[in-house]
Amino acid sequence: MASDTTAATTPTPVRSPRTGLGVLVVLLLAVLVALSLFTGVSDVSPTSVLTGGRDGDAAFLLLVSRIPRTVAVLLVGASMGIAGLIMQMLVRNRFVEPSTTGVSEFAMLGMLVTMVFRPGMAVAGKMCVAAVFGLAGTWVFLRVVRAVPARQLVLVPLVGIMLGGVVGAVTTFFAYRLDLLQSLGQWSQGSFSSVMQGRYELVWIAGAMVVVAWFAADRFSVVGLGEDFATNLGLNYRAVVAVGTVVVAVITAAVLVTAGTVPFLGLVVPNVVSLLIGDNVRRSIPWVAALGALFVVGCDIVSRVVRFPYEIPLSVVVGVVGAALFLWLLLRRGSRAH
Repeated sequence: MASDTTAATTPTPVRSPRTGLGVLVVLLLAVLVALSLFTGVSDVSPTSVLTGGRDGDAAFLLLVSRIPRTVAVLLVGASMGIAGLIMQMLVRNRFVEPSTTGVSEFAMLGMLVTMVFRPGMAVAGKMCVAAVFGLAGTWVFLRVVRAVPARQLVLVPLVGIMLGGVVGAVTTFFAYRLDLLQSLGQWSQGSFSSVMQGRYELVWIAGAMVVVAWFAADRFSVVGLGEDFATNLGLNYRAVVAVGTVVVAVITAAVLVTAGTVPFLGLVVPNVVSLLIGDNVRRSIPWVAALGALFVVGCDIVSRVVRFPYEIPLSVVVGVVGAALFLWLLLRRGSRAH
């Protein structure tokens, strides 16, 4: 009788809805990764890989092209999502990310500088120059935002878009005058069509920056509460902001030299995660990385099949979907304000 009473009073463990959602995200990501590996013009399928097909060409293409491309897509999606999350914490605004703050445009200006003065520079060197320009762009944006009298929700990204527009116009003007517009366009248009073994490894640096962001996650959460609050808690506000700007600049530069610019990714994904689990950066980072990778892998597959056997740039698909989600977020915030 006592055992029945104990069994009746023992609470039944309840699975959190977030756990089920996390399992669903992982399963979807695994399915999309498998589709990414075997989607393309060339005949690369599980059967052709196992049977050797065409003297092992399928296995060769899988190792040299499909796997590096899929890994690069995953790293770009995860790292750009994290870059957007950190930028939002630093500026304390949910509608900013590297492509809406001028950071991407400054990094592109750095790429133009290397093309003019050091055209034969290695890709790693170009990434370093782009990262330095990205750091400068982040610093300029933070200084401009501090001078904005009203820190309204939509005003800050508008300032960033205008700053990026000015820098982008200057870059385009000099590229046109120096007959480098076509070369610059190859870097500015996001695409993974040329990613293969030996041409994607720098994006692992962006993945390393995600690890840095994970270790500094709690500090970014405090910085997101404001400089006065962070200073009162004994946090070195300027040092944390410096770490955040370095992480954002390096991720932006690594993604730029690997695949080009990927707009709206760092804006949409952190906002969706914020709606799901809140603003705690340490809890958000795994979700942002997973959803960012899921989003980019899905868009990359669409870019390959929508005009099969041709491929449209990934930035076009991400831009269309990201812009629609951005408008939805704006309208949702506006309706909540009223």
